[in-house]
Amino acid sequence: MIAAGLCQTPAALIGLVEDERQRCIGRWGMRADRVPDSEAFLDYAARQQDALIVADAQRDPRFAGSRLSAAHPPLRYCAGVPLRASDGTALGALCVFDHYPRQLHADQLDRLRALARQVSSRLELDHALGLVRTSNEYRGRLMAIAGHDLRTPLRAAVYALEKLRRGEAADPAQLMHAAQAAMIEVGNQLDDLAALAGSEGSVALPTISDLSLTEVLHPVALRWQRQAEAKGLRLRTVASSLVVHSHRALLSALVGNLVGNAVKYTAHGSVLLGVRRRAQHAVITVADTGIGMDPAQAERMFGAFQQADPRNDGLGLGLWIVQRTAETLGTPVQVRSLPGRGSCLTVAVPLAGTHDADAGVS
Repeated sequence: MIAAGLCQTPAALIGLVEDERQRCIGRWGMRADRVPDSEAFLDYAARQQDALIVADAQRDPRFAGSRLSAAHPPLRYCAGVPLRASDGTALGALCVFDHYPRQLHADQLDRLRALARQVSSRLELDHALGLVRTSNEYRGRLMAIAGHDLRTPLRAAVYALEKLRRGEAADPAQLMHAAQAAMIEVGNQLDDLAALAGSEGSVALPTISDLSLTEVLHPVALRWQRQAEAKGLRLRTVASSLVVHSHRALLSALVGNLVGNAVKYTAHGSVLLGVRRRAQHAVITVADTGIGMDPAQAERMFGAFQQADPRNDGLGLGLWIVQRTAETLGTPVQVRSLPGRGSCLTVAVPLAGTHDADAGVS
């Protein structure tokens, strides 16, 4: 390591301090099982304003009884320079060690400080790049949700307006209302997506808040009721008064895609959108009597551009959106399915408080 060469020491390491814990991210001349010996010194060095020099750890009251000086051979000389972010936040320390008492020359210490500044800058850059990658992934999820979920209400609006244009409507007012409702839904979803995407090209992670499950599930059921009826399916819903801690737009997209896939891949029978309380979670369940999947198919279905039945229209993004959205919200999705018997997908959403569920099937 460059630090050991600059200071002519046999050992050096770079360590980070995270939530009262130390983590080594680079070492030189030190076995992995010896790294814990340096933890006490690393913690001290990370919290200094400038370099921490311990000429002889065995004579220093802070380290005389620590693993540092009790090791074989002991690490007696220690020099550490704190690693700090540009805002002054302590990140960790760059440390060098020797088995004998000694001193660094002034120019060696200056070089160690300069190297620590470079390491700090690199750590900040890596962190920034990580945020950019996260933001790009999140933006991609939002675009997939927009392209997939907006298609259904747009088609409903086009269908209603086309019937009006042809004069085929028995009740023009009802069709106009349906088209208006569909376009309002498009507008609401675009507003939600725009809010999630932030401004000036930045991407904001979702703000979680308390919300009524009824306000999420009822619009989803209405959205898919027409398609279910057109296929002769019964779409059953379970009313609930539970209040959860989540994000309205993303949770709506997640549940909407579960219901949409169930309707899409069920030819006969029914689709159930239900809720039950389990410990501190509301477990949302979408069960169908559709084609089902074997375990291998179920695993593949969570990839993009995969479909249970290739003859169906669409890009096969539904369950991919479910999986990615669930990751964003921190809500695991579980799948139980049998070929020819149907599927049952559940998602556990944290409860906002103690609420009783009204379990009535309509």
